[in-house]
Amino acid sequence: MGCPTFYPQPHKVQRRCTHPQEEPVSSEFSRRDFLRYSGATGAAAFIAATLSACSGGPASTGSVGAGSNKDLITAVIGYGNDQSWDPTQTASAFAMAGISHVYEGLLDTDPITREPYPALATALPTDLNATSWKFTLREGAKWHDGQPVTADDVVFTFERILGPDNVLTGNFFKSWLKEVKKVDDRSVELVFKFAFPDAAPRLTIAKIMPKHVFSQAGAWDQAKGGKAVGSGPYRQTAHNPKSNTSFEAFDGYNGPRPATVKKMNWLTIVDAAARVAKISGGSAEAQIADNIPYANVEQLKQQGLTVEGGKGMNHMFLMFNTGTKPFDDVRVRQALHYAIDKQKMIDVALKGHGTASSSFLNEGHPDHKRASVVYDYDPEKAKALLKEAGVSNLTINLMAVNVSWIADCLPTIAASWEAIGVKTTLEPQDTAALFTKMDQFQDYQVVAAASNPNQFGMDADLILHYNYVPGGLWMKYSHWDGSKDAEKLFAMMDEAGKETDQARKTELIHAYLDLVAEQAILYPVVHNELMTAWDPKKLSGIRAQPYPGINLLQAKRT
Repeated sequence: MGCPTFYPQPHKVQRRCTHPQEEPVSSEFSRRDFLRYSGATGAAAFIAATLSACSGGPASTGSVGAGSNKDLITAVIGYGNDQSWDPTQTASAFAMAGISHVYEGLLDTDPITREPYPALATALPTDLNATSWKFTLREGAKWHDGQPVTADDVVFTFERILGPDNVLTGNFFKSWLKEVKKVDDRSVELVFKFAFPDAAPRLTIAKIMPKHVFSQAGAWDQAKGGKAVGSGPYRQTAHNPKSNTSFEAFDGYNGPRPATVKKMNWLTIVDAAARVAKISGGSAEAQIADNIPYANVEQLKQQGLTVEGGKGMNHMFLMFNTGTKPFDDVRVRQALHYAIDKQKMIDVALKGHGTASSSFLNEGHPDHKRASVVYDYDPEKAKALLKEAGVSNLTINLMAVNVSWIADCLPTIAASWEAIGVKTTLEPQDTAALFTKMDQFQDYQVVAAASNPNQFGMDADLILHYNYVPGGLWMKYSHWDGSKDAEKLFAMMDEAGKETDQARKTELIHAYLDLVAEQAILYPVVHNELMTAWDPKKLSGIRAQPYPGINLLQAKRT
């Protein structure tokens, strides 16, 4: 998609982003391929980083000559930067990456290994199976405005996360966290509903925010608009949603991962060609860019850049409206998955940088196991299922985000469905257009989009709670919430979440993943690899991450 990875925001008309590669589709592709398969054309991108995030403004601001300035890292982010910067309510790829440099959690996690380490807290919990954890705050921790970080700030932040209006980060905490209490000015206690060993890495999602700043009238709107006051190693110095956000090292930071350069300037460039150009050539302005199109990987390598991929939960999914016939019939949903020639999609659209899904979780995930139902390419089985369901002459309008790699995959879906007798029209469109329709619960049949819950964490419980949660927007979009199968799934997820024996927990996870695969309400077609490029002569300490954005907390100019 042309934006970051977004989740529906908790406003009246929710905004969200869901994924990387939010650049607009090339005109060549849209004319030759989209018009070939669709009767309608749309505009831009999907659930990834920002609604109008999918518009790339000026290519740079204040970074001319940055290539030779060793006190500055200039980065190119391939997602829009005009979505919420409120850490408790955003899934914007750009904002979440920036937030990780500006704010801290009690605990934070390494961006690649996802191992937790003490951030604002002084130590990791000693007993992961305890039903309450106490944390002492780092002595001398300060907000970027110079005020001290206190226990009141921690309680304030968690009250917002656990509040009734929080439909994003709250989903990752409310099932197991009862409350957060102040012990004294520098100590807090987290009280659990039951022992939850996975809570340690989960706490990185809860970026602590200053009460004296964000308890003021209108302050949450300012946070959404880009205001950021944290305790992290970098402070925000400018925020221009259509062009860039800049940072500088915070002299008052005394935590575990101090700033490694004096300044950073992050450019938002959604257009793929402009993004690649910004990092290309001997006089390249930027030293690093994420969201590199597969077609440009070898070109950049030949120029001496390092280009590496990260494999994870990044995926294209299909979501069905089960409130519209015949998509209320599981056989129809399964037939449309079996019909897709995934290997062709991987070879042609993803240039080999993908894997056909064999579970909701990606292969390589610690809890991955081939599901009881795997949608290997089987057009004859697809035809048989449609016949068994009594469905013939089916016509589908496939709504989609026109992020480049998603758009590249759409013709394969259309051709595959046409081959089993399903007439298919493609309707790619931008995030705002698509999700305004979804938020208004307008009628639709099938949606194709991208998502990556790894932005928030790695454990299976978190990944499933991104999409499958009682009362969640995705469940409302699919009109599956409240069904007997949904209630069964949620009960299975709750049981697994409360289990402390790891072997038994894994069994329960595999059981509910089998149900998710069988029902195919919102289910991956392929998992793909995200590509990051950087100049090793100018930057060291870079690791490509398997989710949108970048992390420069250990990067250095060379």
